[in-house]
Amino acid sequence: MTPDAATAQTVPVEYRDLAVDLAQFSATIDAARLDPAVVEAVKTNILDTLSCALAGSSAPAIAEVSGLVRDWGGAPQADMFVFGGKFPAHHAAWVNGGMSHARDYDDTHDAAVLHAGVPAVAAAIAAGQLRGTLTGADLIASVAAGIETTCRLGVACKLDIIDSGFIYTALLGYFGATAAAGRALGLSAEEMVNAFGIVYSSVAGNHQVTRDASLMKRLQPGLAAQAAVVAVQLAKRGIRGAQNVFEGLDGFFRVYLRNEVDPDAVRADLGHRFELLNLSYKPYPCCRAVHTTANAVLQLRAETGRAARDIKSIRVGVTGPGYQMVCVPEHVRLAPRTIVEAQFSIPYAAAAAWTDGDLSLRHFSDEGLRREDVLDLASRVSTYVDAEIDRDWSRFITPAKVAVEFQDGETAETRVDYPKGHPKNVMTEQEFAAKAADCAAHAAGPMPADTADRLIAAVATLESTSDVASLVQVMTGGGG
Repeated sequence: MTPDAATAQTVPVEYRDLAVDLAQFSATIDAARLDPAVVEAVKTNILDTLSCALAGSSAPAIAEVSGLVRDWGGAPQADMFVFGGKFPAHHAAWVNGGMSHARDYDDTHDAAVLHAGVPAVAAAIAAGQLRGTLTGADLIASVAAGIETTCRLGVACKLDIIDSGFIYTALLGYFGATAAAGRALGLSAEEMVNAFGIVYSSVAGNHQVTRDASLMKRLQPGLAAQAAVVAVQLAKRGIRGAQNVFEGLDGFFRVYLRNEVDPDAVRADLGHRFELLNLSYKPYPCCRAVHTTANAVLQLRAETGRAARDIKSIRVGVTGPGYQMVCVPEHVRLAPRTIVEAQFSIPYAAAAAWTDGDLSLRHFSDEGLRREDVLDLASRVSTYVDAEIDRDWSRFITPAKVAVEFQDGETAETRVDYPKGHPKNVMTEQEFAAKAADCAAHAAGPMPADTADRLIAAVATLESTSDVASLVQVMTGGGG
């Protein structure tokens, strides 16, 4: 009996896999028909993701990956950000996606607990360049398809990343990147179903890389973009992928997520209501689960005016999953040895924020990790699972309850539920501009002094841009 025959015997006649719905949505989305608020939200995502790529270009692992791609060479199809040169589109997508995520500075969906923009933006631009010409409106539509697909899958998933063992940024990003790349390459709905089925053979993205502070943490979303660009090209050439991609007998939901997914949450008002409007953005270059703590610490620092040397202890309460992500193993989080360990450490972030009154790229550097004043205060930070917070927020980005005791016996405490950058606590245009400038200043190669301003201007006029080559030119340091 063939696999198709076996499936036909067990699937109802009226059954239609979610891949069909997502394919129809992704293949037909049109920027001209999107609500202006959705268009602006997508443009914000593109700006933020590309800003993060500038800073990420100088992060560890990116030089090695870009060097490997340069050694491979190949067809000059798509640009490598910052470093320059044209390479096969799937390789360019890998490097560009990796550098966009490398500083852990990119967007998050605080309910889905994932980053949506990196795989989608990297894949859409690479596939668009492969196509030859991609308008700004088509880039907006492509990225909207990609990040909406990833966000909806994330919100529909009931299984926490700690329980699943997967990082959903990459795992779900394979499908989001495929939606984005497929739209950019001009796939039909039928071809898009095949592309989803093809990329299903590549889907991966484990959480162990975070536990072990592996640099693969930053490369996994790039691998999703790379696989997506390959998948859409194969689909365009007529390769048939798996058809019952999500809800089949051996579909993604059962094999990867133990069927703890609500497919109706993905389908509901698809194309009419956009989950991407709920994306958050990061003012600090570290794990989103750290941000509420940083906000709380900075608030208490401003209210008390006390110096770090006055502090006897800082105690932080979070959710169970948050505790697993950024509080243990305790000896690692109290004295991180690598940048990745620091990015996933509440004690380190709390200490750095109180010591300097901010939390920025300089803290997540080799020099920052050697600062004795920050490490001394970090050793006085303790963390725990707060029962009330865990009960109400377990599946979401964790709130933080922070209590500080000073050497003289005085105390101060606060709780932050929605960190800066959340839709309920938004970043301003000025804050996004400052972030872009900071990211550009940390780029690996010599970039024009006005790179951040030019990037902001290029994204602002995307709807009327005839070819996103002008945007890519900014990202490669040209045209200055």
